[in-house]
Amino acid sequence: MKTLFILVALLYFCGGSFGCDSGLWVDWDFPGSDFKSLFSPDAEHCQFLCTQEAPCLFWAFIRPDSKIDNRYYYCFLKASSSGKPDNQNPKQGTTAGYSLKSCNPLPTLSLSKVYENVDFPEADYRNIFTVDYKACQKACTDDPFCQFFTFVNEKFSDTNIRHQCYLKYSWSVPRTPAVIALADRISGFSRELQIIPSCHTECEDTLFPNTNFPGYDIEVHQAGSPELCQVLCSAHPKCTYFSFVSNQFKCYLKNNPNQMVPKVENGVTSGLPSQSCPLRNERNPCSPGHVTMYKGVDFPNSDIRSFPLNNVELCENACTSDPNCQFYSYVTSSRLCYLKRVITMPAPPKVANLAGVVSGFTLRNCFL
Repeated sequence: MKTLFILVALLYFCGGSFGCDSGLWVDWDFPGSDFKSLFSPDAEHCQFLCTQEAPCLFWAFIRPDSKIDNRYYYCFLKASSSGKPDNQNPKQGTTAGYSLKSCNPLPTLSLSKVYENVDFPEADYRNIFTVDYKACQKACTDDPFCQFFTFVNEKFSDTNIRHQCYLKYSWSVPRTPAVIALADRISGFSRELQIIPSCHTECEDTLFPNTNFPGYDIEVHQAGSPELCQVLCSAHPKCTYFSFVSNQFKCYLKNNPNQMVPKVENGVTSGLPSQSCPLRNERNPCSPGHVTMYKGVDFPNSDIRSFPLNNVELCENACTSDPNCQFYSYVTSSRLCYLKRVITMPAPPKVANLAGVVSGFTLRNCFL
């Protein structure tokens, strides 16, 4: 009996931090150890945010039925040096759990659920009228930019905006949180992702070297090259053109459908979105000389794991074969390969209660 108790205890303490624990701990909390808070419509979505956020090991979600914590829909991402929560205690209205990174195969998240009287505020890029939320969800699914939506139904207090369908956007391509120049680094992306820029000659006409398009910035991101900046512009529903500053690795996404005024400026490359240019992947290969690795460039942070390898080609292969890996950095001086990822699942910037609306997600990737 004593031996059985020890085995159960080991499974309890080790399963959550080192094994695959996909369970939801209802009315339980892992207080402390927060490093980021996001929004989720439910606990399952929060669990997958933790799974896609590189350092996250466990999480806690405040449900809308909580009577003791009014931070409804907050998803707290957590980590600790031990790999398990420092504190655990019962808490009404909170659901906690662990990252699914160690699960093989990775469980799937269904995005088919809709949320009545729940709003996904912000992130709108287009609105139309539809007869009901199902038609709104179909419009979102048919629009390649749409990741989630909010529909205003016939019960909404303001009669003037009933039947409005708000299509909304979040990043579905990986963005490198930081890019810096380091001589002993080589970085790149998984070949499974459609993130590597096109090698088609006709697509080169969409880039303008030593040219800046000043003003009209909507977002600024880090990117390793003008081509990667172009990928970001192409993935954003409001980006009409961009400018990339090479010595800062800064990508300025811009919106002005009426004019594009060029200014000669060394070290700046501008361009247009390339929706008509196919991105390179395993099924759309380029010539061997086409650049898919960035020498002297580091993508710091966002590490999911690291290990020694003899060369950068093996590092790229390791990233490509790992379903969790989106991009990598290889240190030539120490021969260490760092696999990395960021959140790319549909992620509303905010979630709130609101009577008379229905919110949900695109059904293009009904299961993630």
